[in-house]
Amino acid sequence: MAHQNTSDLIESYIKKILEKNEMIEIRRIEMADLFNCVPSQINYVINTRFTIQRGYLVESKRGGGGYIRIAKVRISDKMHMLEQVNQLFDDTISEKNAFAIIQKLYEDQFITKKEGNLMLSAIAKNTLNMNELEDYVRARILRAFLERLSYEDGK
Repeated sequence: MAHQNTSDLIESYIKKILEKNEMIEIRRIEMADLFNCVPSQINYVINTRFTIQRGYLVESKRGGGGYIRIAKVRISDKMHMLEQVNQLFDDTISEKNAFAIIQKLYEDQFITKKEGNLMLSAIAKNTLNMNELEDYVRARILRAFLERLSYEDGK
Protein backbone atom coordinates (compact mmCIF):
# COMPACT_ATOMS: atom_id res chain seq x y z
CA MET A 1 0.00 0.00 0.00
CA ALA A 2 1.28 3.45 -0.88
CA HIS A 3 2.23 5.80 1.93
CA GLN A 4 -0.62 8.14 2.85
CA ASN A 5 -0.27 11.29 4.88
CA THR A 6 -2.64 12.14 7.71
CA SER A 7 -4.80 14.39 5.52
CA ASP A 8 -5.27 11.53 3.02
CA LEU A 9 -6.24 9.17 5.84
CA ILE A 10 -8.76 11.63 7.26
CA GLU A 11 -10.27 12.18 3.80
CA SER A 12 -10.50 8.43 3.15
CA TYR A 13 -12.11 7.82 6.53
CA ILE A 14 -14.78 10.49 5.98
CA LYS A 15 -15.48 9.32 2.41
CA LYS A 16 -15.87 5.73 3.61
CA ILE A 17 -18.52 6.85 6.11
CA LEU A 18 -20.22 8.94 3.40
CA GLU A 19 -20.49 5.85 1.18
CA LYS A 20 -23.06 4.49 3.64
CA ASN A 21 -24.67 7.79 4.66
CA GLU A 22 -25.77 10.81 2.63
CA MET A 23 -24.90 13.10 5.55
CA ILE A 24 -22.66 12.83 8.58
CA GLU A 25 -21.87 14.95 11.61
CA ILE A 26 -18.41 14.89 13.10
CA ARG A 27 -16.76 16.68 15.97
CA ARG A 28 -13.36 18.19 15.24
CA ILE A 29 -11.85 17.28 18.59
CA GLU A 30 -12.99 13.64 18.34
CA MET A 31 -11.58 13.34 14.82
CA ALA A 32 -8.32 14.97 15.93
CA ASP A 33 -8.04 12.47 18.80
CA LEU A 34 -8.78 9.58 16.44
CA PHE A 35 -6.03 10.62 14.02
CA ASN A 36 -3.66 11.99 16.66
CA CYS A 37 -3.52 15.42 15.04
CA VAL A 38 -4.52 18.99 15.81
CA PRO A 39 -8.14 20.04 15.18
CA SER A 40 -6.96 22.57 12.58
CA GLN A 41 -5.81 19.67 10.39
CA ILE A 42 -9.38 18.37 10.39
CA ASN A 43 -10.48 21.86 9.29
CA TYR A 44 -7.86 21.84 6.53
CA VAL A 45 -9.11 18.51 5.14
CA ILE A 46 -12.75 19.61 5.30
CA ASN A 47 -12.05 22.99 3.70
CA THR A 48 -9.89 21.67 0.86
CA ARG A 49 -11.31 18.23 0.07
CA PHE A 50 -15.00 18.51 0.85
CA THR A 51 -16.00 21.52 -1.21
CA ILE A 52 -19.11 22.21 -3.25
CA GLN A 53 -16.98 21.84 -6.39
CA ARG A 54 -16.24 18.28 -5.31
CA GLY A 55 -19.88 17.55 -4.54
CA TYR A 56 -20.15 18.21 -0.81
CA LEU A 57 -22.03 20.70 1.34
CA VAL A 58 -20.36 21.54 4.63
CA GLU A 59 -22.00 23.25 7.57
CA SER A 60 -20.32 23.87 10.89
CA LYS A 61 -21.27 25.09 14.32
CA ARG A 62 -18.59 26.20 16.73
CA GLY A 63 -18.69 26.02 20.49
CA GLY A 64 -19.16 23.33 23.12
CA GLY A 65 -21.80 21.40 21.21
CA GLY A 66 -20.23 22.25 17.87
CA TYR A 67 -20.12 19.94 14.90
CA ILE A 68 -19.18 19.74 11.27
CA ARG A 69 -21.93 18.39 9.04
CA ILE A 70 -20.93 17.03 5.63
CA ALA A 71 -23.51 16.05 3.05
CA LYS A 72 -23.11 14.63 -0.44
CA VAL A 73 -24.77 16.71 -3.12
CA ARG A 74 -27.05 14.55 -5.21
CA ILE A 75 -28.62 16.21 -8.19
CA SER A 76 -30.80 14.11 -10.45
CA ASP A 77 -31.67 16.74 -13.04
CA LYS A 78 -28.79 17.48 -15.42
CA MET A 79 -30.02 20.98 -16.25
CA HIS A 80 -30.36 21.83 -12.54
CA MET A 81 -26.86 20.49 -11.87
CA LEU A 82 -25.34 22.58 -14.67
CA GLU A 83 -27.12 25.70 -13.38
CA GLN A 84 -25.77 25.10 -9.88
CA VAL A 85 -22.25 24.52 -11.16
CA ASN A 86 -22.48 27.73 -13.19
CA GLN A 87 -23.28 29.64 -9.99
CA LEU A 88 -20.13 28.40 -8.23
CA PHE A 89 -17.93 31.06 -9.80
CA ASP A 90 -18.16 34.65 -10.95
CA ASP A 91 -15.98 36.27 -13.61
CA THR A 92 -12.87 34.32 -12.63
CA ILE A 93 -11.98 30.79 -11.52
CA SER A 94 -8.70 29.22 -10.50
CA GLU A 95 -7.30 26.21 -12.33
CA LYS A 96 -7.71 24.10 -9.17
CA ASN A 97 -11.42 24.95 -8.76
CA ALA A 98 -12.14 24.50 -12.47
CA PHE A 99 -10.44 21.09 -12.40
CA ALA A 100 -12.55 20.11 -9.36
CA ILE A 101 -15.77 21.09 -11.17
CA ILE A 102 -14.80 19.09 -14.27
CA GLN A 103 -13.88 16.11 -12.08
CA LYS A 104 -17.32 16.28 -10.42
CA LEU A 105 -19.06 16.45 -13.82
CA TYR A 106 -17.16 13.32 -14.83
CA GLU A 107 -17.84 11.47 -11.56
CA ASP A 108 -21.56 12.21 -11.88
CA GLN A 109 -21.45 11.00 -15.51
CA PHE A 110 -22.45 14.32 -17.07
CA ILE A 111 -19.36 14.13 -19.28
CA THR A 112 -17.21 11.30 -20.57
CA LYS A 113 -13.57 10.82 -19.65
CA LYS A 114 -12.56 12.02 -23.12
CA GLU A 115 -14.72 15.16 -22.84
CA GLY A 116 -13.32 15.85 -19.38
CA ASN A 117 -9.75 15.50 -20.56
CA LEU A 118 -10.43 17.86 -23.47
CA MET A 119 -11.97 20.40 -21.10
CA LEU A 120 -9.02 20.08 -18.71
CA SER A 121 -6.51 20.68 -21.46
CA ALA A 122 -8.43 23.75 -22.71
CA ILE A 123 -8.41 25.47 -19.30
CA ALA A 124 -5.00 24.35 -18.05
CA LYS A 125 -2.54 26.94 -16.83
CA ASN A 126 0.06 25.95 -19.43
CA THR A 127 -2.54 26.30 -22.20
CA LEU A 128 -3.82 29.73 -21.19
CA ASN A 129 -0.52 31.16 -19.91
CA MET A 130 -1.94 34.69 -19.67
CA ASN A 131 -0.97 35.92 -16.17
CA GLU A 132 -3.64 38.32 -14.85
CA LEU A 133 -6.28 37.42 -17.46
CA GLU A 134 -5.93 33.67 -17.08
CA ASP A 135 -8.62 33.09 -14.41
CA TYR A 136 -11.03 35.34 -16.31
CA VAL A 137 -10.52 33.49 -19.62
CA ARG A 138 -10.75 30.14 -17.82
CA ALA A 139 -14.12 31.14 -16.32
CA ARG A 140 -15.44 32.17 -19.75
CA ILE A 141 -14.31 28.89 -21.32
CA LEU A 142 -15.83 26.83 -18.50
CA ARG A 143 -19.13 28.76 -18.79
CA ALA A 144 -19.18 28.07 -22.54
CA PHE A 145 -18.66 24.36 -21.85
CA LEU A 146 -21.50 24.33 -19.31
CA GLU A 147 -23.80 26.21 -21.67
CA ARG A 148 -23.06 23.78 -24.52
CA LEU A 149 -23.69 20.80 -22.21
CA SER A 150 -27.08 22.21 -21.25
CA TYR A 151 -28.03 22.73 -24.93
CA GLU A 152 -27.12 19.16 -25.81
CA ASP A 153 -29.41 17.89 -23.08
CA GLY A 154 -32.36 19.22 -25.07
CA LYS A 155 -34.12 20.67 -22.01
